[in-house]
Amino acid sequence: MYVAKRLKNENIAEYLLYMWQVEDLLRACHSDIDEVAEKYLARFSVLTPEQQQEQRQWYSDLCNMMHSEGVIDKGHLQICKNVIANLQELHVQLIASDKFPYYHAAYYDALPAIVELREKSGEDYPDELTACFNLLYGIMLLRMQNKTLTPETERGLKSISAFISMLAGLYHKNLKEPIDWDSAAAEFQA
Repeated sequence: MYVAKRLKNENIAEYLLYMWQVEDLLRACHSDIDEVAEKYLARFSVLTPEQQQEQRQWYSDLCNMMHSEGVIDKGHLQICKNVIANLQELHVQLIASDKFPYYHAAYYDALPAIVELREKSGEDYPDELTACFNLLYGIMLLRMQNKTLTPETERGLKSISAFISMLAGLYHKNLKEPIDWDSAAAEFQA
C-alpha cells in the first residue's frame, strides 16, 4: 500500500507495473484476504498495528474489487485501466501537438518495436500503451526468474522503456502544472 502510494505520486508507469504485480499476488492467494494476510502481510511485522490494519484493509479492498469487477483469473482492475486511459489521453495530445519533438522522437523510435510486439504476441491489445506495459511487465517477470533476453528483445525494450519513461515524466509534470497546449514550452520536455 505504501509503495503504491509513493509510486503513484512519483512514477505512474512503475505504479501501474506494481499494481499488476499486486493483482498477480492476490490471484496467487485466490483473492482471499485471509490467505493474503497469512502468506504475505504477515511479513510486515515492522509496521505498527495501525499501519498493519490499514494495509490489510487496502488489500481487502483490492480483493473485493477483483471479485466485483470479475478479474479474479485474468484482466486488470478498473483503477489500472484508468491509469492506462489517462496515459493514452495524454499520449494522443502529445502526438497531436507540434510542441513536443523529443516525445515524438521517442515514440517513433519505439513504434517499430511496438508494431512487432503486437504482431508477434497475437494479442488484441486495445491500444499501443497496453502492449508496451504488457512487454515491460513480462520482461520484469522474466528477469525475476533470471531468464535472459534476446538482443532483439533488449533493443525493443530499450526504445519502449525510453518512450514510456518520457510519457510518465510528462504525465507527472502535467499533474503539477497543467500543460497549456496552445503555448506549450520547452520546459515540458522530459
